[in-house]
Amino acid sequence: MNHLGFDTEKLKIGSFDFTCCEGCQLQLANHESTLPEFLALLDIRNFREISSERLDDSDIALVEGSITRSDEVERLKAIRAQAKVLVAYGTCACFGGMNAQKNKFPKEECIRTVYGDKQIDTMPEAHKISDFVQVDYSIPGCPVSKEEVERIVVSIATRSPIALPKYPVCVECKQRLNTCLFDLGEVCLGPISRAGCDAVCPSGKTVCLGCRGPADDINYASFTELVRDKGLSTEEMREKLAFYNGFTEYLNHEG
Repeated sequence: MNHLGFDTEKLKIGSFDFTCCEGCQLQLANHESTLPEFLALLDIRNFREISSERLDDSDIALVEGSITRSDEVERLKAIRAQAKVLVAYGTCACFGGMNAQKNKFPKEECIRTVYGDKQIDTMPEAHKISDFVQVDYSIPGCPVSKEEVERIVVSIATRSPIALPKYPVCVECKQRLNTCLFDLGEVCLGPISRAGCDAVCPSGKTVCLGCRGPADDINYASFTELVRDKGLSTEEMREKLAFYNGFTEYLNHEG
């Protein structure tokens, strides 16, 4: 068949979930907009939310979730060995996500709080998937943007250039004529977080927590100065920077 200009079979694609809420898969399973046309381009090999197929061979493997158990490491490596292209999608896969909150506490305390006296095979820390395998492309977001995932998969299929926005969320906020949340007395990570979400949180008067990680070439020193100049809490700023684990390098450097 002729597929996106190439004489080839449909792309084999699988979506694999690890420790997560599967919210990113649910985003892709949304039946609105372009889903039927998008799925028509693909041979779905593994996608728990929309298909009963459980096959491992994929041209493109979309991996969601962080790694928190030793058996997940082995499964992830097996997926990597089969896939031609591996895409980390969602904040948990890209940075460790909210699951990395447990990294702040002793392993035994976390297990006891959640599981009581049960013996659980869990790692001391939650990891992003690039800690264990090579990642070809990353699509951050909590959850991901369905349109962005579709665009990047099509770009992979057509061998087109792939790039995430380099500018911060503040650009999209201004485009939407939002009132700056700093002016409302809130610590918002919009000035240093990667855009691409259409400023959905600030548009709902909720601060940006940086689920898409840092934008390119951010001025972290200027951002911390802004927080202080506004008379806001630097401790609160650090808590928000640590929320999704995307700003670890900045917090470690600061420490």
